[in-house]
Order: sequence, then C-alpha cells, then structure tokens
Amino acid sequence: MTSENKPKNLKGTWNQAILTFLFPILLVLGVRWALFEPFVIPSGSMIPNLLVHDHILVEKFAFGVHFPFSDKWIFQWHKPERGEIVVFKYPENPEVYYIKRLIGIPGDEVVVQDGHISVNGKKWNLAPLSFPGGENGFAYYNEALDGGPSQHVVRFMTPEVVDGVDPKTYKVPEGHYFFMGDNRDQSSDSRYWGFVKNDYIVGKAWLIWLSCESTLPTMTFVCDPSQLRWDRFFKVLR
Repeated sequence: MTSENKPKNLKGTWNQAILTFLFPILLVLGVRWALFEPFVIPSGSMIPNLLVHDHILVEKFAFGVHFPFSDKWIFQWHKPERGEIVVFKYPENPEVYYIKRLIGIPGDEVVVQDGHISVNGKKWNLAPLSFPGGENGFAYYNEALDGGPSQHVVRFMTPEVVDGVDPKTYKVPEGHYFFMGDNRDQSSDSRYWGFVKNDYIVGKAWLIWLSCESTLPTMTFVCDPSQLRWDRFFKVLR
C-alpha cells in the first residue's frame, strides 16, 4: 500500500477543530465573568447621566472576582466608594440587575430629604445649573461630595422642595450599601427596597459604547441605526 492510500489520522484534525470552536466561546465567557460585561439601560432612573437605550460596559474586575455562577467573592481587592456608579443584583430578585449611584457605605448614616443627601452629618453640595436639553418641569444640579469622585449632575422635579416632608435616616449595616438614582424623584432605589449586600455587587459602570433613541420594532434588543445618539458614544461615566 502506497503512502497516498494509507488512511489519514484525523485525531489531530478533530482536536484542532474542537479547540478552534471552543476557544472563542471560552474567551468571551472569561471576559464577561472577570473583566467586562455589557448592559443596556432599561429605565430613566439615572437621567441625565444614563439614558434609556444607553449600552454600557461594566468593569467586573474593579472590585474583585466572584466564583463562577455564584455571588461569593473569590477575592475582593477594592470596595465600592461613595459617588461611584455601580451595577448590582436587585435585593428582592437577584436575577435582575440594577444600576445606581452609591451613596452610603457600611456604617454610614444617610439622611435624605426631598432627594437632598447628608452622610454622617456632611451635606452633599448642590449647585443649580442650566442643563443643555433640559425639559420643563425639572431642575438640574451639580452634586459634589467631600472625599469622593468628581461632581456629577442630578435631576429633580420642580418645585424641588416640598413643604412638610420630614427627613428620613438610613443606617447602613455592615456588609451592605445604600444606593440612589441620579433622577432623584423618579428612581426606585434603597429608599424604597432597602440595602444591597456586598455579595450582590457586580461591578463599576465604566463606558457608554453605544446609544440610541429607540430600537428596531422587530428586534427590540437592537438599536435603530437611524436613531443613534452619536454624541454619547465612548463617553466615560463618572
């Protein structure tokens, strides 16, 4: 039998084919598990900093690494800081992901009155501003806190002060966090459903990589190419 007629050993070929098929899948899963994960903003609770149909990347590694398919940390090398925008699992249904701004860390005493914040007796400063594209019925402010990230914009319904509303105090327990939306009067957050435990922290919101006014009627998860918000592309979140 000549060498041309000998049966070929396909074992190496099959192993290479399987590896070629699985490697991209494992790479994507690994990146989503430990590095970055994409999310789409479904509501207006973080207006004006995040809009409906903003597509964002979340830094999964910003705080640490979880065990795969678990809420437990393998190692947590950094704790979230006040003022950061964080993605976490909704305490009342961990299958759902929320995104809010971190207001109170473990041990903090948070006082909220009409959306205005004080933490451990220090008031977060609000400076009124004229927000480009702002609509009637809302007021915008630069909000700043001592010892945290740079200032950010928050939105209130007008009139922003309601007479007779008493302040509410929230004592953040150990191992938990207190979150609020930047759209202060139109956000479901820790004021209503309580604290978020540390294991439910997913990552830090980092970048808007895609944004649109609306999606395709036949594929609601795909942006309408004619409705892209180009000015929001590759906007770093703070």
